[in-house]
Amino acid sequence: MAAVRLPNATLNAEPTWDIARLFPPQGQWDAEDYLALDTNRLIEFSHGLLEVLTMPTQSHQIITRFLFRLLEQFVMAQQLGMVLFAPLRIQLWPNKYREPDIVFMLRKNDERRSERFWVGADLVIEVVSPDDRRRDYETKRREYAQAGIPEYWIVDPAMRQIYVLTLVEGQYVEHGCFESGQQADSVLLAGFEVKVEEVFAAAEG
Repeated sequence: MAAVRLPNATLNAEPTWDIARLFPPQGQWDAEDYLALDTNRLIEFSHGLLEVLTMPTQSHQIITRFLFRLLEQFVMAQQLGMVLFAPLRIQLWPNKYREPDIVFMLRKNDERRSERFWVGADLVIEVVSPDDRRRDYETKRREYAQAGIPEYWIVDPAMRQIYVLTLVEGQYVEHGCFESGQQADSVLLAGFEVKVEEVFAAAEG
């Protein structure tokens, strides 16, 4: 089949600026503007600024799915609460929203869940993206602690490690850095364990 040649006008076309002008400029968004966005892209919001995240890779999604299924099975068996996955907006504090890969809320905190967003969470899991490793290790660690989220898992495919952090007096301390041959376990959810090598092997099948 012959290649389709586009007119030069199409090849050199500029973005549809008139559409862009319907939205607030960067730095001038508010929470309602952000919550009104209807898109399948992962977009986070921080004090007037939109942060458009890169699309996750296949291996990222496989690892997320694997962990979600394990956690959901554990939580549902004991009716502990609700587990969901991105895209889902989590309000860390007014004018600050993130979309963690996996989020869990205890049943006793059901009033913090709504159709539009959750107010915080009890456990979040992030699978580290190679484009910005500091985002999960430093920025989100600081923010999730500030938001009072009791437990934070950092799943690192490049290092094949899982860090489990637990909140102590407003700061995360390392419950464990788990590697192949070990089981990562939760402080919040006693009995929830994950074999590290199985997590990363799932993305290689």
